[in-house]
Amino acid sequence: MEVIITQDYDAMSERGAQIVIDALRNRPDIVLGLATGSTPEGIYERLVAAHRNDGLDFSQAVTFNLDEYVGLGPDHDQSYRSFMNAKLFNHVNVDVARTHVPDGLAVDPAAHCAQYERMIRQAGGIDLQVLGIGRDGHIAFNEPGTSLGSRTHVACLTRQTVEDNARFFDDAAQVPRFAITMGIGTILEARTCLLLACGANKAPAVRAALEGPITSMTTASALQLHPDTTAIVDEAAAAELELLDYYRWQQENRLA
Repeated sequence: MEVIITQDYDAMSERGAQIVIDALRNRPDIVLGLATGSTPEGIYERLVAAHRNDGLDFSQAVTFNLDEYVGLGPDHDQSYRSFMNAKLFNHVNVDVARTHVPDGLAVDPAAHCAQYERMIRQAGGIDLQVLGIGRDGHIAFNEPGTSLGSRTHVACLTRQTVEDNARFFDDAAQVPRFAITMGIGTILEARTCLLLACGANKAPAVRAALEGPITSMTTASALQLHPDTTAIVDEAAAAELELLDYYRWQQENRLA
């Protein structure tokens, strides 16, 4: 895993966006795995700017989002489909038929999860997967204790995740308790993974994910097994890394 330390959130977003931009320019029909939440917003802002100012073309791209709340339809202002439309899809020339977000209103969620897996396979698999990390070290909605071989499934959210996400809702009681999420096994099949983290509150999770044991109690730690993962973390999120000086040394001494 390559670990890149940036000064702050803006620098993290800039570095991450450039990776996505380069990948899209190199392969216009790329299959992107996308995340929601506050962490990737800066990347999406830069992708929109690159489309408007530099002609970044999304017309052949295919996207799959990591997750969606069970019980929220695409028109709900806190659904992840709504988030992606507002932050990215509505501002670039992506074909909406090529954008995929799990259906939070699926009548048969288990069947829908299996269908989502088939759709990813039919698209040729995910080329580049963007990931955030929760305070307890989870990726997507793979909460602590989730099997590291899991596929797309319905997850019961932890109390902490519900509390963390309550700020987006008018009433904490409105926060869904379940979500459809790609599994860890699904995520690990992406050809390249890009893990993003910022802020001091993520420092313990970042240390556990990058330097701790590989364990289902920190589902992001499974990325240590992935052959092509880059973690971009700002100074605050990197503060507890034991090998912080080494990661900086690596950045200064990269092969040309």
